[in-house]
Amino acid sequence: MTAYKPGDPTTLNRLYGRSKGKPLRAGQQDLVDTLLPQIAVPLDGDVTARRLFDFDRPLHFEIGFGGGEHMAARADMLPDHGFIGAEPFINGVAQALVHVAGDPHLANKGGQHPPLANVRIHHGDALEVLRRIPDGALSFVYLLHPDPWPKARHAKRRMMNDGPIDLIAAKLKPGGEFRFGTDHPIYLAHALMVMRRHRDQFEWLAKDARDFQRRPGGWPETRYEAKARAQGHEVWYFRYRRR
Repeated sequence: MTAYKPGDPTTLNRLYGRSKGKPLRAGQQDLVDTLLPQIAVPLDGDVTARRLFDFDRPLHFEIGFGGGEHMAARADMLPDHGFIGAEPFINGVAQALVHVAGDPHLANKGGQHPPLANVRIHHGDALEVLRRIPDGALSFVYLLHPDPWPKARHAKRRMMNDGPIDLIAAKLKPGGEFRFGTDHPIYLAHALMVMRRHRDQFEWLAKDARDFQRRPGGWPETRYEAKARAQGHEVWYFRYRRR
């Protein structure tokens, strides 16, 4: 058996990497036990805005939201939109739940951190949910600082591969936007190679280098981006529009 067998995340059908880290704090565990079941994406059936939020609205999907900073900031920025996030790492899910829960005791007093009612979370594989979203239903898809899997033999584990990109293209409506960010040069080169193969599906929204070297407006910083910058890494930002 060879480590270089063909495939990508849509055909490997397994998750790689950690699913949990250090023990959750009591407050985080309480949110996992009480809030997560209330806002969890249903485990079967179609995943639609009407089913999740009771009425149609633009839908956003974040693949691997880390600690949920970006997802929460975007949801707060666009309260009339619906946000779906998928993350297999329970510690990241717990941190995202802290953002979603807000600060209820301040909400009725004009506080700055009211709960976010427009977020739904899947603790697990993003592809399980993405496959159940009707074609053409998403307005935005985000893939920000994914695990780079830098070794060549692990390239098939990268989310930036033909299978996932075809799936993202199918789920985005015409004019919908796919945003990708990374600070890893190997992943960058691989992603650009993959996206060149999908020019019939996506238009790269960049006129010159400055457009992908600076974080665009309305693109909140993630903790991974902040960490990368603190370590002196360059960060790249890509916006693709579904044709």
